[in-house]
Amino acid sequence: RQQLRLIYSASLGLSSLATDVIEIARLRDQLADGDPIPFSVSEVLEGVVQMVRPIAEEKGLSVKFALPSTDQRIGMPIALSRVLLNLVTNALKFTDSGSVEVSTRPTSLTRLEFSVRDTGRGIPEEAQTALFQPFRRSQVRAGRSGFFFSGTGLGLAMCRKLLGVIDSELKFET
Repeated sequence: RQQLRLIYSASLGLSSLATDVIEIARLRDQLADGDPIPFSVSEVLEGVVQMVRPIAEEKGLSVKFALPSTDQRIGMPIALSRVLLNLVTNALKFTDSGSVEVSTRPTSLTRLEFSVRDTGRGIPEEAQTALFQPFRRSQVRAGRSGFFFSGTGLGLAMCRKLLGVIDSELKFET
């Protein structure tokens, strides 16, 4: 069952990546379709955690999430799921021990801030400038830390575009 969950998670990620490549190739700015709808933040977070749990278990990491005090929101849950899935997957990819945590914090009556934190080694300064560039050609490595990120650069570029569509932004600290 664990292997099947891993295969399912990988296929879902691959399907999302293929869709992202097509959208970027078309040069479309709108990657999220439809109007905002009511949704449950806890269901979105639980869904993301369930998808990445096999990856975390394989690496011996824990994945935690903290729910907001108000669960029901209006927004674009599919876009939010795609962004959180990408960010949590990246956090797991670059964390060798410890945990990944997704938390929420209300910033106003109608808005939430999502935070993905990990116990990984951080992002070297020289890699930060190209972090959001799509279709990066090369891998960036930093000294003995062995840090690298994928050569496509689609994940974070797509996250930034999706968040722009829903009037939000992506920031990072390392």
